Amino acid sequence: MSLNIAIQMDPPEKININKDSTFVLALEAQKRGHQLSYYSPETLSLNEGAVKAQVAPVKFRRKSSDHVEISAFEEKRLNEFDLILMRQDFNDPLSYNAITHILGHLKDEVLILNDPEGVREAPEKILITHYPEFAPPTLISRNIDEIRAFQQKHDEIIIKPMNGFGGLDIYHMKQGDMNLQAVLEMMGRLHPEPFIIQRYIPEVRQGDKRIIVVEGEPVAAVLRVPQANSARANLGVGGTAAIGEITQREREICEVLKPELIKRGLVFVGLDMIGDYVTEINPKSPTGLQHIYKLQGIKCEESIWDAYEKRYEEFRRSS
Repeated sequence: MSLNIAIQMDPPEKININKDSTFVLALEAQKRGHQLSYYSPETLSLNEGAVKAQVAPVKFRRKSSDHVEISAFEEKRLNEFDLILMRQDFNDPLSYNAITHILGHLKDEVLILNDPEGVREAPEKILITHYPEFAPPTLISRNIDEIRAFQQKHDEIIIKPMNGFGGLDIYHMKQGDMNLQAVLEMMGRLHPEPFIIQRYIPEVRQGDKRIIVVEGEPVAAVLRVPQANSARANLGVGGTAAIGEITQREREICEVLKPELIKRGLVFVGLDMIGDYVTEINPKSPTGLQHIYKLQGIKCEESIWDAYEKRYEEFRRSS
């Protein structure tokens, strides 16, 4: 089976071939004989019912400073492709949501993974709140009195934006911290949506675990360990990668979440855990594949493409 695949992603020329997960997904697709094209989400349009973009054939190779070959761009209707992968960075919630609505016009013609509606309706920090038995104590609010009462109850808290990413704007506040008001005022200027406030989980000192979950099944994990003077474990803000072992509790959690992830079309997600708690479920453009391979020799992209191809076969049979 050879598929004609369009990857919606940020500029391929700028990716780090030693860290980027989309890069190894593309290499695995080429290995399987699939034909790849690239388009920027900025060129996406809906013109009288037709979804179009400026698209170019693309080839990837693991060669430093010469890792991608992009052919000429031309405007194409995206229903010409068998499969579209949404793999751009999530850095503008309003723009991202608009893109999912545009791609929704293709839902009966082209398989899009992860499913745009499923992604839009499953924000990283919100989906797990439907499973409070797995989440740390959580408050979603902008109300300063509620936040102070929550801190009074739980002593140490983490404050972060609802649509934050990459470890940005995350604050660890201790009981009696005089900066709480100032932090909330600053967050209010930067983020119009409610804030996520969670009880601080001290096990973060041992690491924040990213579990690669494919069709609800845990495949492998990487532990992101924060610096000694930081509560943020994200690799992009100074955390270091270590081997992550999948525990029995984590397998049980995935088993409970599996039907919902499958129903929403969230084939490949990153499940983030600190201690026994799920802090986020990332369905947009999960990362960590190359770190896992370097630490454990596990090629998660093989399991992901097995799932993608199976989804495509099911999509064709039902369409």
